[in-house]
Amino acid sequence: MSDTPDLAACDREPIHVPGAIQPHGMLLVVSVPDLTVRRVAGAVEARLGRGAWEGRPLAELIGEAMTARAAAIVAGPLGGYLGEMEGVGGERLELSANRGDDWLLVELEPAPDDAQPAAVVLAGLEASAAAFERAATLQDVCDVAAVEFRRLTGFDRVMVYRFLDDGAGRVLSEAKADGQHAFLHHHFPATDIPRQARALYVRNLVRVIPQADYVPAPLRPAETPGEPLDLSDSALRSVSPIHLQYLRNMGVGASASFSVVTDGALWGLIACHNETPRRLGYETRSAGRALARALGRQIKAKEEAETYRERMRLRSFEDDIVGLLSREGSLDDALSRHLSEVRLMLRGDGVAVIRGAELVSGGVVPKETEIRGLADWAARRGGDPVFATDRLETAYPPAERFRKNGSGVLVLTLSADEPWVLMWFRAEQVEVVEWAGNPHKAVNGDASTALSPRASFAAWREVVQGRSRRWTLAEIEAAGRLGDAVRDVRQSRRLKELNRRLGETLKDKDQLIEQKQYLIGEVNHRVQNSLQLVSSFLSLQARTSDSPELKAAITEANRRLSAVALVHRRLYRGDHIETVDAARYLEELCDDTLSAMGPEWGPQAVIDLAPTLLPIDRAISLGLVLTELMININKYAYGGGAGPVLVKLEEERANVVLTVADKGGGRVSPRQGFGSRMMAALVGQLGGELAYEDNAPGLKAVLTAPSSVRS
Repeated sequence: MSDTPDLAACDREPIHVPGAIQPHGMLLVVSVPDLTVRRVAGAVEARLGRGAWEGRPLAELIGEAMTARAAAIVAGPLGGYLGEMEGVGGERLELSANRGDDWLLVELEPAPDDAQPAAVVLAGLEASAAAFERAATLQDVCDVAAVEFRRLTGFDRVMVYRFLDDGAGRVLSEAKADGQHAFLHHHFPATDIPRQARALYVRNLVRVIPQADYVPAPLRPAETPGEPLDLSDSALRSVSPIHLQYLRNMGVGASASFSVVTDGALWGLIACHNETPRRLGYETRSAGRALARALGRQIKAKEEAETYRERMRLRSFEDDIVGLLSREGSLDDALSRHLSEVRLMLRGDGVAVIRGAELVSGGVVPKETEIRGLADWAARRGGDPVFATDRLETAYPPAERFRKNGSGVLVLTLSADEPWVLMWFRAEQVEVVEWAGNPHKAVNGDASTALSPRASFAAWREVVQGRSRRWTLAEIEAAGRLGDAVRDVRQSRRLKELNRRLGETLKDKDQLIEQKQYLIGEVNHRVQNSLQLVSSFLSLQARTSDSPELKAAITEANRRLSAVALVHRRLYRGDHIETVDAARYLEELCDDTLSAMGPEWGPQAVIDLAPTLLPIDRAISLGLVLTELMININKYAYGGGAGPVLVKLEEERANVVLTVADKGGGRVSPRQGFGSRMMAALVGQLGGELAYEDNAPGLKAVLTAPSSVRS
């Protein structure tokens, strides 16, 4: 089997579980909560003077004071610095610890000889942060960062490296010693930093390799039950042999990297290279981590400010264009007359509008047949109404024929049916990209270079064609908003036209409505007069009669007439001519009925009526049922006296439920008089059911009927 690593497997390499560390330090794998040493890596026996370590308490190797600090880290979610101790021969060691799921990882590294006082480091950080804030642009911030990180670390070369959309990276800024080869503005292919390595850069913001040609120190004992030991958070974690060979191919003796993270995503790296081995102490690494975070915040602020300015510019264009479209004639004519404004809004080199068979264009655009072919393709692809690309021929191969005028396009589909499409074009922008070595050269079989994607890092130039200037997210969002605004203008115009026609129709119908209202009022007037005549006649009969039974019957009849008259009065006063608010109607009916029954009834009545719209005929029937039930309570519940009464109206799905209850003696016996027969007829008209229940004490009548007539 060959010992040469497989470059194609780089993205699958489990770099977080290497099973070894860099040999300049030592690692103690400590079980928790008993703080017992179970595994080690590095020259623990020689440098700590401990021959037997396995199964020993941690305190026997690092002392009680350090162990107490390690125990505090076990109780918390994060790792941290423990302090310094003295090893064999007076070697000064820095200790730090990180908490895993089942283990505490204690790391020991040689303390730097040139460590600066904490006050000096803090002053340097404050000066660097102030320099970041004074920088006017993103490029200025990166230039300052390269200088400040080189001052902090003392490395020969420091590069501010930004990841691009395709995973490749570009050196935005560089600070280097005299005589060093320059990588400024060079590109590095995405394969240089595999996906899993980028994930670790987000998790562990600092990575230091003091010596690129080291021999890894394996974990001892090598075999452990369960999953391999995860060293993602370990500063001593051994790195991939592919990466070590990569550094040696670049002539790098030591490296350090600080992650620049914005909004939880890896924006880039501060890459530090030194020709000779160089260590960074814990304090310097911590300062670099803090400085990288400050840089990330400044980068985010600069990018957000730039995006804000761009969005404000686009908003101004949107408002102007929408104003023009709203004031002028047809949308097609307005767009045709203001193509230049539309083009400038998204900084296109050309613009075209297609609506049905018509096409208008301005600026630098492809031929008409080519535009129509692109519009047909865009309509067929469906999906989002906004489509943007700066490499059109990769998505639409026929675009290769007109790449000079249309390598980039932003398509806004206003309507897929007509179709109605607005397109901005950007011309080809030939770019010369400088790579650090040929990114396309195949790997040869030479073991000395097989670990590197290229044999040389000398500048290699590539001419990139078929691309235009990129469409920004703000421009794509602005195009979407413009589409919404144009559709709103179109809809507004349609509504105005419909309102004009509706106004004419309503004007013609106003007289009919007035006539209908007059007829309704006249009918109500006549009905009220007729009912009043009947009521007066019945009252006259009651006064001339000596029969108590006849007088009681006439009183009941008057109450029924009042229920019908009340519905007609509410119909005449209401806004609806076919429906009535049953709650308001029944409330007035209860007031009238209780007043007729006597003033002592009102205070004892509980009226709970939910707003319910009912057809007029059903409301009348419901009112008559309520009147009969109230008459029954008056006659039978309390022996002629007054007592508690509950009237409740509610809706249950498609039904209306009327409940009338008392606290009297209950139903004495079935009755088959006129009232009972009329009640049965009314319930039948409503298509409902009337049930009597024991109210303990008293009687509860529950009418359940459909809110409307069911076919």
